[in-house]
Amino acid sequence: MSEIKVPAMGESITEGTVSRWLVKEGETVNQGDVLLELETDKVNIEISAEESGVLEKIVRQEGETVEIGETIGTLSAGTGGGSGASASQPAATEQKQSAPAPEAPAPPPAPVAAAPESSDSSSKTASPSARKLARERGIELDQVQSKDPIGRVYQDDVKTHNTQAAAPTAPPAKAPAAAPSAPAAGGSTYTKPVERQRMSRRRATIAKRLVEAQQTAAMLTTFNEVDMTAIMDVRKRRKDKFKEKHEINLGFMSFFTKAVVGALKKFPTINAEIDGEDVVLKKYYDIGIAVSAKEGLVVPVVRDADRLGFAEIEKSIADLASKARSNTLALSDLQGGTFTITNGGTFGSLLSTPILNTPQVGILGMHKIQLRPVAIDAERMENRPMMYIALSYDHRIIDGSEAVRFLVTVKELLEDPESLLIEG
Repeated sequence: MSEIKVPAMGESITEGTVSRWLVKEGETVNQGDVLLELETDKVNIEISAEESGVLEKIVRQEGETVEIGETIGTLSAGTGGGSGASASQPAATEQKQSAPAPEAPAPPPAPVAAAPESSDSSSKTASPSARKLARERGIELDQVQSKDPIGRVYQDDVKTHNTQAAAPTAPPAKAPAAAPSAPAAGGSTYTKPVERQRMSRRRATIAKRLVEAQQTAAMLTTFNEVDMTAIMDVRKRRKDKFKEKHEINLGFMSFFTKAVVGALKKFPTINAEIDGEDVVLKKYYDIGIAVSAKEGLVVPVVRDADRLGFAEIEKSIADLASKARSNTLALSDLQGGTFTITNGGTFGSLLSTPILNTPQVGILGMHKIQLRPVAIDAERMENRPMMYIALSYDHRIIDGSEAVRFLVTVKELLEDPESLLIEG
């Protein structure tokens, strides 16, 4: 019999959630067949059978949190359900022979972390390190106050928990069985319908990181607007030949990516991150492109964007967006970005303040292109396709003047598209 274990999935991932089992207990599988799907903070992983046999036991059920290396099921060699029974008989016989006296009761099975389970059986969701520390200190997780907006308990919460409270707290009042009822005509009552949905692991992680970004960074946003006339003219004149030659549409993202790279070269602090009291200046340009997928926002990365042409950038973004929407992104697609671009304009957003994708210290927000009257000179007004752009940045290492000049540089490069070939 072999154990089905949670595989290592990258240094930043220590646990996952069993999303669904694709095989039932007693079913026969071949080597390489997918047994289950595991949901992590970043991507979903398929776990396959390492050998042919029968799925004898499912140890961890759908919805349960599991750690790297943990056994989540067992697979027995052979076919049919009888193999499991025949395999267990020798073990039972051996156990009886090793007993000190025939009349003595068989020893109980080895406890699977019997004492610690008192904490693990808590209804609260907790990280593996928090569960371990709570077990060591004899703390019930239900008693630990979480700072996390979704109630997840982390190691720091356990560390700060005061086990010697001055006075016991009163037991909480029982929650009503149904939502509050409102009186209807004639004095009768009705229950207002509600639906409770558990956050997916990815959505919970997004919520946690967005709150962390606002709590840990001195975030500030500066705005400007771009006259998109020149870019739209270039696209109109060149889009057919561009697509014919490169088999990809000429979109706006390649222009913005090129402009961002040009501006980052002039203002390297915005292409950095904070590590303790050090500022790590990155000499490469891996640009994250925020993509809205079914289970939440993901930010795949266009590698070495400064070395790519317009067509290569467009193809890379299209490929990453397709993977995001089909849930086939790999961890390598999501790691190591130095700066992020997000385009709320695709959904009609006119103006917004994007939140930093930590540990990055800058993010550029694009918005809806809208015709607005613009003063050409003292005598003339014209309707121009205008877009508001927003730069959110970490004020701890980026001064306001630097952020404003960075955004002005992006604006100038976009309004003179030919300069992107020179500045890039």
